[in-house]
This record gives sequence, C-alpha cells and structure tokens, in this order.
Amino acid sequence: MTMEMMPPLMFGALIVVMLAGFPVAFSLAGLGLACGYYAVHMGFFPEAFMANLPLRLFGIVSNELLLAIPFFTFMGAILERCGLAEDLLEGTGQLFGSKPGGLGFAVIIVGAILGAITGTVAASVIAMGVISLPVMMRYGYNMRYATGVIAASGTITQLIPPSLVLVVLADQLGRSVGDMYRGAIGPSLLQTALFLLFTLGVAVLRPQWVPPLPEEARTLRGAALFKRVLWGMLPSIVLIFLVLGTLFMGLATPTEAGALGAIGGMVLAALHRRLTLSLIWQAMDSTLRVTAMVIFILLGSSVFSLVFQGVDGNVWIEHMLADLPGGPLGFLIVVNLFVFFLAFFLDFFEIAFIIVPLLAPVAQKLGIDLVWFGVLLCVNMQTSFMHPPFGFALFYLRGIGDQIFKNGAIPKPIESRDIYLGAIPWVGMQLLLVAVVIFWPESVTYWLEKEAQVNVDDVKIEMKIEDTGEPSMESTPSMPMPDPVDSDDPTQAVKDAIGKDR
Repeated sequence: MTMEMMPPLMFGALIVVMLAGFPVAFSLAGLGLACGYYAVHMGFFPEAFMANLPLRLFGIVSNELLLAIPFFTFMGAILERCGLAEDLLEGTGQLFGSKPGGLGFAVIIVGAILGAITGTVAASVIAMGVISLPVMMRYGYNMRYATGVIAASGTITQLIPPSLVLVVLADQLGRSVGDMYRGAIGPSLLQTALFLLFTLGVAVLRPQWVPPLPEEARTLRGAALFKRVLWGMLPSIVLIFLVLGTLFMGLATPTEAGALGAIGGMVLAALHRRLTLSLIWQAMDSTLRVTAMVIFILLGSSVFSLVFQGVDGNVWIEHMLADLPGGPLGFLIVVNLFVFFLAFFLDFFEIAFIIVPLLAPVAQKLGIDLVWFGVLLCVNMQTSFMHPPFGFALFYLRGIGDQIFKNGAIPKPIESRDIYLGAIPWVGMQLLLVAVVIFWPESVTYWLEKEAQVNVDDVKIEMKIEDTGEPSMESTPSMPMPDPVDSDDPTQAVKDAIGKDR
C-alpha cells in the first residue's frame, strides 16, 4: 500500500465505523491510533511524529475558550426550568392570539428570544413543546404545522448567538467568537423573518390550519397584558445584554460572558422563585454530560486529524476540492451539499470537529472569508436537527408528544409521520437561507467590524530638520564616484578613485 492510498481509506473506514453505531469519540481515537501505528510500520512518517499527540491533547484541555461551553450549557439548563419560557409564551400568545396564526408567530418570536439567552436547542424545543403544543392541539391547529413550527423555532437557537456551535466553529477555524457572533446576526434575523413570512402565508392561504384563539381563551387585555409581556421580555433583554452586549463592546471575553450568563440565569430563576438545590443539581448534571461529550469528541478528532495530516490527507482533500469547476462558488456548493447529507447521520459537534478542520485550509486558499464560511456551515447544520433519521429536535418533540398524551393534555397521540412531514417545509426554508448566504455574503460580513483601509499612495512622510549649526549634507564634500572600468578586479575601480582624489 502506498501513502497516497491512506487518506481515502482512513476517511472511508471512519464512515463505516460510525455507521456501525460505535461511539464517535472512541471510534475517532481508535481508528487514528490504529492507522498511525500502521503508518509508522510502513515508514510513511517516523515514530517521533506521534510525539505531537500529547501536546495537541494538552492544548485542547488547556484552551480557555472552550470554558465558554460549560458556562453557556449551564445557563441554558437553568433557564429551561426557571419558568421564563412560560412567561414569554403566555404573554406573546395572548398578544397575537386574536389573529390567525397568532400562536405560530408567538412560538417563532419566543424561539428566537430563547435562542439569544440559552444557546441550546434542547431547552427551546422542550420548553415550547410542553407549553404550546397542547394549546395548539386544543384550539384546532394543523398537527403538521404545529410540530414543524415548534421544532424549527427551536433550531434557530443553533444560529443565534450565544450558540455553542459558533463557539466550536470559532475554535476550529481560528477566528474570534465575537466575530462569529457578529457574523451570525444577519442570517439569524433572516431565518426568523422567513419563518414569520411562511406562517403569514399559511394564515392567509390556509386560515383553518392556524385559527385564532377563541374569545374565552384570551384572558389578558390592556394593562394586564402589557405587564405580562413586559415581565417576560425585560429580563430576557437584560440577560441578552449581559451576555452579548458585554462581548460585542469588548468588556468581556467569551468565557467571561458565559460566566455572566450563568449567573444571570440563576438570578432569573430566583426571580421566578424556582432556584432550588434540585434545579442547580440537574443543571450541573446536564452541563457535565454535554461538556464531557464535546471534549471527548474533540480529543478523538484530534488524534484522527493528526494521523490524517501525517499521511498528507490535507493535501488529498485540497487537490480534490480546490480544482472543482466554478472556483470558490463551486467549492461552497459542493461542501454544503456534502455537509447536508452528512447531517443525516452525524450531529453538529461531530461535523464541526471532523469535517471543518479538513475544509478550512482549502477555503482559506480559495480566498473565502473564514467567518463567512463558518456562519454558512452553521446555517447548514441547522438541518441536522430537523431531518430524519437523526433529527434531535424531532426526537425531543416525539418524546414531548408521548408525555403530554399520557398526561391527558391532548386527545390523541402524535404520530411520527406527522412530525417528519411537518418538518419538510421548514428544512426547505433553512436550505433557502443557505443559498441566500452563499450568494449574498454581505448578510454575514456587514455586521463585522471593518478593518481600516490604508491607501499607500496617499501616505506622505514629512520630516522637519532643525538647524543645529552643523554642516548640512549639501555642504559636505562628497567623494567622486568611480568611472566605470572594465576590470577583473572588483576593487580596482575604488582604488583608482582614491588615487585621483589624492
């Protein structure tokens, strides 16, 4: 076997092992070590090359940027149980409930707000599913629309800062978390607008699918309704500023912003009188599980990528993708199709740790802005939550449906077919946003801080020479320059000039 055959064989073996159902982190590490041993045995690289592995692993666990992951996870776990989602949904539901599709508008808006303060998809989908799904079923909403809007509005969380995916992508692409968050502002607003426009279209064309709330269900009006909406919105706005405002203004690092968010989440839970030792323990347990999963996948992918680069896998990827027809545009289209199909089988953490480090060097060589590239991949990876067979948002929704049916909150169980079919139009809108970001890069780069552009031709250097009484350069006798001579001795011209001067 030649070294040129190793990269495609490693990549193919990785896909086979993961499809077989082995844990991803240990599959990556085991396959990387096995291929590394074989590569050393075949002489593809020396044994000393593997000495880089401990340094890489130590660099991962000592990376302070990754501390933002447990902080944001803890914040989301606290807010999932503190009652904030209930207040937001009840207030906005009453505010829009008199119009067809009002509950759909409320779910989308609350999903965007929860995304800006939790950063976790599970918290948004579970909270909104438990609260709004029984209400939608009770008042005659179409089953497929109801399940689709709840799942889709929860996945906005993955794109809206402070998304965990953006933190991971920033680390893998070597860009700042602040730039990734700024770049994601435009696409997240566009995604929310697309969902609202779709709901408006359903309300106009199929009003029987999204009927308004009956008069007896709208119990809040006037000052009471305003107070309820304000009680839900104001703490959220304060927490958003605490997390994102301090980060964008340069007052806090991503890790410090995450710590502020965790403290703010506990304060909100205390304001809703739900901050208990049991809630803190549950949030810590959830945070520990998510953080351990992320770190183990990152360690395993680091082992695999070290060996993959050792056998020139990065060169193989570059030659395969850099010569695609269409240049950068062709590269982006192929990569996004590839990531979309990978999302059927892998979750977003696995894609970010395995695929992104292989694609980033090629994108940079093609002159593609890595912040734009990272946000584009984040938009694409939203679909990993929405399409079967491994769409986690659909799994969450299925579990919620079974739970609320057993509790008697809905008259009949929710079928998996309705959940999957209901997700299709929302996945289509997510893919539409991928196309928009590809063909309109300014939707990402507009929000980034513009670098100062200096025109070298306009630069003028002015020097002020003070009169010190010393002779100037013009008055200093100069040595005559030697006449050009044809001589084999390079010093002869200088000697002749000195002789003439004497």
